[in-house]
Amino acid sequence: MGVRVQQPAALPGQLRDRARLAAVKATGLLDTGPEQVFEDLAGLAARVTVSGRAFITLVDEHRSFWKACVGVDAVAVQDRQNPVEESFCSFLVGLDGAPFIVDDAANDPRTRDHPSVATMGIGAWAGYPLLGSGGEVLGSFCVIDDNPRPWTPADLTTLETLSRAVGAEIGLRQSLTAAQNAHSLSADLAHSLQQGLLPPAPPAVPGIEVAASYTPASRAGRSDIEVGGDFYDLFRTRGTSWAAVLGDVCGKGVQAAQVSSMARYTIRAVANENHTPADVLAHLNTAMLAQGAPRFLTAVYARFRLTPAGIAGTLALAGHPPAFVRRADGTVREIGVPGQLLGVFDPIRLTDTRFRLGPGDLFLLFTDGATEARARPGRPDRTRDVFDDADLARTLAATAGMNAADTVGHINNALAARHAGWASDDTALLALRVPDDHRG
Repeated sequence: MGVRVQQPAALPGQLRDRARLAAVKATGLLDTGPEQVFEDLAGLAARVTVSGRAFITLVDEHRSFWKACVGVDAVAVQDRQNPVEESFCSFLVGLDGAPFIVDDAANDPRTRDHPSVATMGIGAWAGYPLLGSGGEVLGSFCVIDDNPRPWTPADLTTLETLSRAVGAEIGLRQSLTAAQNAHSLSADLAHSLQQGLLPPAPPAVPGIEVAASYTPASRAGRSDIEVGGDFYDLFRTRGTSWAAVLGDVCGKGVQAAQVSSMARYTIRAVANENHTPADVLAHLNTAMLAQGAPRFLTAVYARFRLTPAGIAGTLALAGHPPAFVRRADGTVREIGVPGQLLGVFDPIRLTDTRFRLGPGDLFLLFTDGATEARARPGRPDRTRDVFDDADLARTLAATAGMNAADTVGHINNALAARHAGWASDDTALLALRVPDDHRG
């Protein structure tokens, strides 16, 4: 008995939705050649999931176009596509944003009669949708194994995270293109793009107080977009562990924003593996060098877990200022061994440092905007120039007894008092505090 070829009538109706097709076209990626940023993300997915092939696709009503394809010898644009009826990506379009996971394509009732099982040699397939700004399914980020296999939770988390990275890259490009075409680049758009690199709000970590803030540098008198490179993130990793990361890309502008976005999503992708903070940052360094990132990056990455005594954690510094720990009695000390910045050295020298927090203790990560605040140039009444590390340590010591949110607010007020409303650099703060009544 021959293979039954799926007919166009059986394809999901959403393939022909006008709004979806317009969104796919608006990406500007159809019929374009390979680009390193997309090839690198697909390559990372293939390596982490140990699958032979990985694809980033855009799907219109006729075909699945491979913007990136790892494990397939296809360079010419006409070779980087296949008919939509011969692509698993059409399944994702019909699922309205849900993933499509197949462990054994030849025996799964959803796919066993699909022509691509034989023509593309699909043993197992896992894909997450690429979503447009309006929720439209633009295509997929998928991996393929030649043989049937179960996809692990870590595989799926990696794929989901990287699909969001691709969506962020597409969205960033579209936003910037629209602004350039309008010849009216605004500071409001720059702020929106910057906020897109940060979590909308720090997630709740059971048993721990969390507070964060981001203050962009002042842009008075500027009409161009200057997106900053500071970012922070806080997320759960393996088991009961959590990760906090904060970074600062050298310079401003679109390239800095792209490096920030790539850094954040690469860290999330590898953090679910059993890596130390130094290993995670080393993986990011490798990715930046492989991609030829145009900007270097400083970062601090901490992995921690709640214990009966408070918090036990490990951190690594990559060219970044040390973390500060404020003990319950107001004592402040630095944590971390200086390491080399990212995107320059191969191999890179990084060191893991352990730390512990008890009830009332607070852990603070910050970018150098918090230790280089200065008054507006030319102000005749400024008494001191730079708000430095010692100033920040004294300000933090004065917050003894404050919760995480009040501590971050107090630091921001002190910085504002120094620069009088004119911030010389972007400033990101992320604070974690063990409550006074912690019982484990």
